[in-house]
Amino acid sequence: MSRRVRFGVLACAAAISAVSPVLFADAGPAPARRTASADEVASLRKNVTRDESALRRRLDELRRDAQATDARIVARGRSYVRMTRAGLLPVGDGFEALVEHATRLERMHHGLESDMAHAKALAAERIELDKQLEAAHARAQTLDDEERVLARAEDALRAADERERAFAQAFELGGHTAVYGAVGPSDPAPATGTFGALKGRLPFPIGGRSEIRPARRASSDGPGLEMRAPLGTPVRSVAPGRVAFADTYADYGKTIIIEHGRRYYTVSANLGSIDVAVGDEVGGGERIGSVGDSGNGARLYFEIRVGKETVDPSAWFGI
Repeated sequence: MSRRVRFGVLACAAAISAVSPVLFADAGPAPARRTASADEVASLRKNVTRDESALRRRLDELRRDAQATDARIVARGRSYVRMTRAGLLPVGDGFEALVEHATRLERMHHGLESDMAHAKALAAERIELDKQLEAAHARAQTLDDEERVLARAEDALRAADERERAFAQAFELGGHTAVYGAVGPSDPAPATGTFGALKGRLPFPIGGRSEIRPARRASSDGPGLEMRAPLGTPVRSVAPGRVAFADTYADYGKTIIIEHGRRYYTVSANLGSIDVAVGDEVGGGERIGSVGDSGNGARLYFEIRVGKETVDPSAWFGI
């Protein structure tokens, strides 16, 4: 009898101490869900944090309870073993002493069984709570991923808004915008006179033979010109000026806006490369970029603006 009791006590204690290595064995991955909005992610994050805190508090309570129960099982088990070893010794003290001894032994036996059942229930609850904690942790990882996706999307939107503002500000007199374009080589060529005086004899921004036709971009309020040329053909400034914009913009693609003074601007778009930066002073004939291909063949798109108004560039080139 004593061996069975000792074995039961030790086995129960071993079962309790062995719970930790298998706590996460059955925890499955958190179910997939759609990408939430920033407010939804914040709310979910708050809920997950609250649930994790509640689970950890309950696990701490269970650990303390399990330690106390384990200590009680060991103490009662030792007492039970000592009493069973006594056997019929109380007979010498009379029948009443024997009855009292048997009653105490039975109460201790029931208490020991109750403690062991409680320890088993605590172990089962700890396993279940650890599974829930693992699921909450996986959910938190998913929320981390969604927060990173949202952050990248917000960065992209801010960059697009900044380009929109920069493009609009480029046509404001004396306006300065953020620097985007990369500095590259230059091929300066002298030019004299104000930009307005060049009307009818404005030099073309690309050299050599090219096919020129009227065109317009969807976001423009006036006409422009498309100039077909081999991919990579140098694009040059038609007159001296200051670079007001140098970046990718909407349906224009890679774009350079040059302010030539007295509210005159030229727009060179659909570029393959940008070889100047915002704020650069360029001379007439200086290389600013190269012809690009957005999928419809290599060509340069060119506009002239007076303030924010887009004017027909054909008359400026005398065509």
